[in-house]
Amino acid sequence: MNRPLEGQTILVTGASGGIGRAIVKALAAEGARPIIHFGRDRKGAESLNGEIGDSGFILSADLSSANGAFDLWAQAIDMAGRIHGLVNNAGVLSRISVEADPDEWRAAWQREFQINFFAAADLPREAIRHFKAHGGGRIVNMASRAAQRGYAADAMPYGATKAALVNLTKSIARSFGPDGVTAVAIAPGWVRTDMANGFIAKHGKQAAVADIPIGEMAEPEDVADLVAFCFRASQASLNGATLDVNGGSYIR
Repeated sequence: MNRPLEGQTILVTGASGGIGRAIVKALAAEGARPIIHFGRDRKGAESLNGEIGDSGFILSADLSSANGAFDLWAQAIDMAGRIHGLVNNAGVLSRISVEADPDEWRAAWQREFQINFFAAADLPREAIRHFKAHGGGRIVNMASRAAQRGYAADAMPYGATKAALVNLTKSIARSFGPDGVTAVAIAPGWVRTDMANGFIAKHGKQAAVADIPIGEMAEPEDVADLVAFCFRASQASLNGATLDVNGGSYIR
């Protein structure tokens, strides 16, 4: 059986959700030992670990707090010792109108940047220092099509955080490639998660796929397979790339 990630320990944030679960399974199937991070859904994390034969580690941390990412990394090092990869997958999407109260507006932006970007920058800071001291490592940042083309009026914070994450990925790639540290961003469009299914239930599938030329949204497993591929030893030259997974709904 081909297990190209045998021996790698990879931290996946937001691992109990739809895309995160698929990523953990794909990494484990290729031989990696996942560190399964969750915020609130311990049962989901435990059931996921069971699905991969209890081969992973399970850790909880609140990435909405200023020190959450640092706490998570410290726990992961204590538990695993050596970490070879990081998948920044945790994220939230808030709805806030430009007509909202200024305090509500500011709170929405601050919360979204804390989880989607600040925590996703704090973790690479720790990872880069660890990777440099231990022979290298890889970072995969889960961005979004929204980073490439902008987003809806009531979800501007989300698009802005994902654009910042893409830029961070490029900076890591350019700055730390010589140290054996590489970074890739993956930018999905619509993926069939609970959020997407909720949209379909309310508006119909055609509304969801209207601007997708292939007429279908991606499955979580499609994205997960690409994440696992990025960690293969043969893919160092992907360093700095942003990989679009959107069915042709945005083409650069």
